[in-house]
Amino acid sequence: MKKEYDILVIGSGLGGLVSALVLAKEGLKVCVLEKNNQYGGNLQTFSRDKLIFDTGVHYLGGLSEGQNLYQYFSYLGIMKDLNLKKLDENGFDRITFEGDEIEYPHAQGYENFVEQLTKIFPEERQNLERYIQEIQNVCNEFPRYNLIGKGKYNDDILYINAQEFIESVTSDKKLQAVLSGSNFLYAGVANKTPLYVHALTVNSYIQSAYKCTSGGSQISKLLIRQLRKYGADVYKHTEVSEIVFDEDDIIKSVKTKNNKEFFAEIFISNIEIRATLEMVGKAHFRKSFIRRIYDLEPVVSCFSIYLVLQPDTFKNFNYNYYHYKSEDLVWDKSRCSEELWPECYMLSCTPSKHNPEYSESLTAITYMSYDEVKEWEDTFHTAAEKRARGDDYEEFKRRKAEKLIAEIEKKFPEIRSVIKSVHTSSPLSYRDYIGGYHGNMYGYVKDSANPLKTIISPRTKIENLFLTGQTVNMHGILGVTIGAFTTCSEILEREFIDDRLFDFVNKKG
Repeated sequence: MKKEYDILVIGSGLGGLVSALVLAKEGLKVCVLEKNNQYGGNLQTFSRDKLIFDTGVHYLGGLSEGQNLYQYFSYLGIMKDLNLKKLDENGFDRITFEGDEIEYPHAQGYENFVEQLTKIFPEERQNLERYIQEIQNVCNEFPRYNLIGKGKYNDDILYINAQEFIESVTSDKKLQAVLSGSNFLYAGVANKTPLYVHALTVNSYIQSAYKCTSGGSQISKLLIRQLRKYGADVYKHTEVSEIVFDEDDIIKSVKTKNNKEFFAEIFISNIEIRATLEMVGKAHFRKSFIRRIYDLEPVVSCFSIYLVLQPDTFKNFNYNYYHYKSEDLVWDKSRCSEELWPECYMLSCTPSKHNPEYSESLTAITYMSYDEVKEWEDTFHTAAEKRARGDDYEEFKRRKAEKLIAEIEKKFPEIRSVIKSVHTSSPLSYRDYIGGYHGNMYGYVKDSANPLKTIISPRTKIENLFLTGQTVNMHGILGVTIGAFTTCSEILEREFIDDRLFDFVNKKG
């Protein structure tokens, strides 16, 4: 039987699920196709030794009542069912440096953020207040950041460089490093990353920071539950293999590897933008657009270790560590040699369900160049398609895990003795499971010298093809959610989504 829809979404990452749900809520007939064994893209989790590990979502910001992500998730109908635990209000992130015993806190609440750092930097109160105020000013410039607001921002704000701004706030080198210290959240690049990327990323966490107590996949599960409530069809193990056009160069259907065909009026691609071009066919796009996309620099990838711990052996901490070998490495990620790697890591833990005073697992993430795994790039492995990459790859991961554990051991000397098992993921894991080009963490590098190059319109030259996801605009849970609403505003009347959000906010207020 011929399947026909108003909207067909390719890929079930957060951007695709949110776009699908926003449109399904408006009464449109929606379908989502996912090639993998699990929905959710970066929201995916996996299990080892009967414990749940997150692949991409380790904590969320802006989820206290009335804040931006809280409002968006409430509009989508999932907020009330999320299982959350608030991180330490006096330091949800701790920035640390080798040879320095001080843990520099990023606290929740604007005044508290200033207060906690002023205890360590007593001469810097005014500078910290200026920093906090400017971060808020930048965020308030962006439409939909606060759900409703001005329709367009001043383009000048895109050209302000994050590193230069922070250096203008304070001359204290240590404080500069501390304020930049969580830039793992956006993989900040020296002299490139715009201030708006820094501001939009960190501001929501400063407002409030939470951990998903049952893993980030609960977000995708709740979104899918809502989609089905509104009559949408959602399929996994359904990989799109061909885009079918009519004689007017309009997409009429997609064909899948399992020999099914889905017809729709409008199509949304939530897959990596290069993969979209390849799938649709480059002949359907302008050569200048194709060159622009292929000229983009992918954000660096990462290597992660997931440590299952012996029960009741390692005290739990209710915050995240961002640790650097030295303060000058916060922005400098260019030195990834075997001898120096790893130069930094992000460390988080999960409390035991049986004894929350102790951790049941640790996750550590550090940067890794895709070049390090290039010799295995012709291999592919997911839960749906299990293909071994070979003993040399396993040895590579074992060696890298050992080096990362050795770095963590400097901060936690007892760690090695309490590890029950070690599990790893490399840039190839992120490439195969998430679909990012070269396993990139957050799409493509944004450059304050040429910011418009990396802001991609969700509307394409193909009349009924739209884009969403982290490669289109901003990354992260909030950034991708806002981007999905922007995609929907291109499909519906321009002001329609804004009116819906305005009515929702005022009704709740």
